Amino acid sequence: MGKLYIIPTPVGNLEDMTFRAIRLLKEVDLILAEDTRTTGFLLKHFEIQNKMQSYHKFNEHKAITHIIDRLNAGENIALVSDAGTPGISDPGFLIGRECIKAGIDIECLPGATALIPALVSSGIPCDKFYFEGFLPQKKGRMTRFKELAEISTTIVLYESPHRVLKTLTQLAEYMGEERYAATCREISKLHEETLRGTLAELIVHFTTKAPRGEFVIIIAGKNE
Repeated sequence: MGKLYIIPTPVGNLEDMTFRAIRLLKEVDLILAEDTRTTGFLLKHFEIQNKMQSYHKFNEHKAITHIIDRLNAGENIALVSDAGTPGISDPGFLIGRECIKAGIDIECLPGATALIPALVSSGIPCDKFYFEGFLPQKKGRMTRFKELAEISTTIVLYESPHRVLKTLTQLAEYMGEERYAATCREISKLHEETLRGTLAELIVHFTTKAPRGEFVIIIAGKNE
């Protein structure tokens, strides 16, 4: 029986790739990639020549049976997402669960993820935190804001650049403009930037300067 390797890939700087991750991507029988073009650039950079198969949120249910069959046949398979650790706001949970059901070993490597560097550098308490990931875009969005407003520990959100200002504005509406927060973008990339202040101050900043890059938003918990 084979093994499923869950392998984090850099969220920015390619030097964040581990030696072990590179070795395993060379050795496995197949690499499951969220986007084969993105992973192809990574493999080329590290001179890795191996077979890839597309595996993303739109085909993961259909692909599961075939992947489990290959693992049961003795093949070792690696799972990567476009950036960071698979399963954290990316495909990965479903295949992990099905492997466990089938008695197939899973090995998840430690490595890159956006939320931990953003949290630690925010200056907001990080001994306890609530990870929300991406908020619902439509249905259930307002309900989530109401629930998050009552959480007493630090909150971590992921957000795309074109929704950052909208999300900060809605956070201020439900949590108050004076709630302390931080925005971290382009983590480990050339233009990495962390801004800290009240939600009102962050809203003013991004009203005058268009957000660019992928964001992690850290919000202080209620009464912190």
